[in-house]
Amino acid sequence: MADRVAGMNADCHAGELDYGAVERALRAQGDDFWHAVKEERPHLCACAAVFISAEQLAQMRAVIAAVEQVVALPAWRKARLGEAAHAGQHARGVFFGYDFHLNADGAHLIEINTNAGGAFFNVLLLDSQKATNLPGAAVADADLEQSFVGMFRDEWRLTRGDAPLRCIAIIDEQPLQQYLHPEFVLAQRMFERAGITALIVDPSELELRGNGLYCGERKIDLVYNRLTDFSLAQFAVLDEAFRQGRVVLTPHPDAYALYADKRNLAVLTDASALRELGAAEATIDALLAGIPQVRLVDGAEREQWRAERKQWFFKPATGYGGKGSYRGANVTNRVFDEIMQGGYVAQKMAAPGERILCPGGAEPTAFKVDVRCYVYAGRVQLVVARLYQGQATNFRTPGGGFALVRRV
Repeated sequence: MADRVAGMNADCHAGELDYGAVERALRAQGDDFWHAVKEERPHLCACAAVFISAEQLAQMRAVIAAVEQVVALPAWRKARLGEAAHAGQHARGVFFGYDFHLNADGAHLIEINTNAGGAFFNVLLLDSQKATNLPGAAVADADLEQSFVGMFRDEWRLTRGDAPLRCIAIIDEQPLQQYLHPEFVLAQRMFERAGITALIVDPSELELRGNGLYCGERKIDLVYNRLTDFSLAQFAVLDEAFRQGRVVLTPHPDAYALYADKRNLAVLTDASALRELGAAEATIDALLAGIPQVRLVDGAEREQWRAERKQWFFKPATGYGGKGSYRGANVTNRVFDEIMQGGYVAQKMAAPGERILCPGGAEPTAFKVDVRCYVYAGRVQLVVARLYQGQATNFRTPGGGFALVRRV
C-alpha cells in the first residue's frame, strides 16, 4: 500500500481537480469573493489532491489521541496553567490543527495550532469536487457544515447552557487585509444559514459594557478568535471580557497554553517527564513514535547546537505560521546567534512528504506536503494538505496551496 500511495503522489495526473468546478464554486460566492481569491490569492488552492494510506491516517489519529490523554492529566493542566486557569470558561477550543509530515518512516507531528485556518475554504473546495471521480475517499465528516456549526454551538452550551446563541464575532486584526479573509466570509455565511448573526470585526471595534461585549449596538455572545496574539496581551478589552466571563471565547489562551505552546512538545517527547505526569506507557509509546524529539534551546550548549544544527529545525517557542523558523542546515551565523539568545525550541528533522504536480501543464514539479488534521474535542473532522516549496507553507508557490486529501 505504501508503494501505491507513493506512486500516486508521484503521478502529476493522478487526482487532478476539476478546476472549472472550483471556479464555479468561487464565482457562486459573488464577484468580490471571486476577485479576492482568483486575483489577490491565486495560490490558495492546489491543482490536485494528495494521497495518504489508511495506516498513515491511523497513526495520526493515535498521536492525536495520545496528546489528548496527556492534556487531560491533572498534573499537565497544573503545570501549564497553574493559577491562570479561567474559572467558568469551559469552551474546549475550535479548529485545533495537528500538522504532520508523512514520509517512509511514518507520520510525524510537527506542531499543534489552536486557531488553524483554512477549514471553511476547504469545505468549499471539497464540495466543488463532489461530481469528480477522484481516487480514494475524502477524510471528512459527512456534513462538515453541520459539524462546524454544531461545534460552535457546543462551545456555547459548555459555558452558557441552554441560552440562545444569537451573535458570533469573527475577530482578527485588520480582517480585510488578512490572507484568509475570504474564509471569514464563508464562516459568516455558514453561521447565518444556521440562523446566527455573524460579524467580521477588528478588535479595536469592541467595547466592554456592564452586561457584556459589544460591537456598536450589537451584543456579542461568542467570539471566534483568529488573533495570533495567543495571550491577548495586546487586546485589553477582549482579554478583560474573557477573564470576567462576559463573552465565550474560542479558542482561548488556556487552550493555547495546554496544546499549542511549542515548549509543550519538549515534554511530549520526553518519556521520563511523561511518566512523572502519570501518562500510560501506551500513550508514551504513541507520542515517541509520532513526534520527532523536541528540545528547548539553551545558549549554554552553544557549541553542541552548532555541531548538530543540521539535524534540527529551529522554531520560536510562541511563534506561528513558520515565522522565524529555520532549518539548522541553512542558518547564517547572525541567525544562529539570535537563536542562541533563547526563546526557541529545536525539533529533529522529519522530512515532509512529496507530491509531484504539473501546474498549468508545466513540467513535473516537486512540492512538499504538510498534512493538517482539523480536530475538535479530540475528534478528527477533516484532513487536508498544504503544498509548498521552500521552507514554509506560505501560499506563494504557483500550483501550491490547500489540497484535498484522499485516503487510499
